[in-house]
Amino acid sequence: MPGLLTAALALGTAFLIHGLVPVLPAMTLAVVLGLLAANLPGTAVWVAGRARPGLDFAGKHFMRGGIVLLGLKVSIMDVLGLGWLALLLVAGVVLASFAGTYVISRLFRLPGETSLLIATGFSICGASAIGAMAAVRKIRHVDTVLPVALVTLCGTLAIGVLPLLVHPLQLTPLAFGAWTGASVHDVGQVVATAQTAGTAALGIAVVVKLTRVLLLAPVVAAAGVHQRLRAPRATGKETSPGPSESLAVAELERLPPVIPLFVLGFVAMVGLRSSGWLPPGVLDAGAGLQDILLGAALFGLGSAVRIRTLLHTGTRALLAALAAWLLIALLGLAAALLMTA
Repeated sequence: MPGLLTAALALGTAFLIHGLVPVLPAMTLAVVLGLLAANLPGTAVWVAGRARPGLDFAGKHFMRGGIVLLGLKVSIMDVLGLGWLALLLVAGVVLASFAGTYVISRLFRLPGETSLLIATGFSICGASAIGAMAAVRKIRHVDTVLPVALVTLCGTLAIGVLPLLVHPLQLTPLAFGAWTGASVHDVGQVVATAQTAGTAALGIAVVVKLTRVLLLAPVVAAAGVHQRLRAPRATGKETSPGPSESLAVAELERLPPVIPLFVLGFVAMVGLRSSGWLPPGVLDAGAGLQDILLGAALFGLGSAVRIRTLLHTGTRALLAALAAWLLIALLGLAAALLMTA
């Protein structure tokens, strides 16, 4: 309870600042407040002590609830409205950025699990995608902290940098919106970036971004299948199993499902939204609850990041993230120009 109450207080502060300065996304502010709480002398002991169990609970379980409700923002009709060329380009950007970010992370000698989480978060939908991939690959909650911090940092960087490039690159509002949707990580960061170019840019940015979000389910399913194929198999002999066979069976039993239940919930919410059965009031309530759950989860994750440790161990990760951010920006720009040509 102490951790959940702390997250609620921080989340209220994030929403208040967002209301005063709309260009700052509430989700980004939640991570920043978590970082401050973890590293300021007056609060570091509290979030590392009595508040830690509740904050860890929020970082894991609230994240999953937020991913389910994220599906209420995705309409299949809106996605199909982009046209087949745009859909193929968006899918190509996601696949190329996923593979490219993973390779970049490995070139910087990051662990395989960290590289996978960074690639997932950068290419699909930020912290939400990281949480889903961590669940299907059974990656420890503590190992998601660094990738979430990196995806938040680079998404925030995009809010400040991309609008400055509109005039030098001579981008139309539609092209800038498509670029933002194809290359910025989190939905809130996409909105904050695209709205600087007007409503036309914001409209196409959100649809392109939600098309990327829709790819969360198949990417996670593919990761789950790959995880099962890598697991050791029992030999299936009729005699009593030996020690290695027992280990193989135990490993298979420990594997999570190919598609976690909360990802299936995300797909179900996409179906509900696309059906048109839900009234606007329900969709608005779902969006508000999703912001609360994800905001609390992101504060919990941010509060586990120690800046001193991050600077000591995360320099290579930071350089890899910046290189991946540049790659995705270039891929997204190329796709946007083709979409709006």
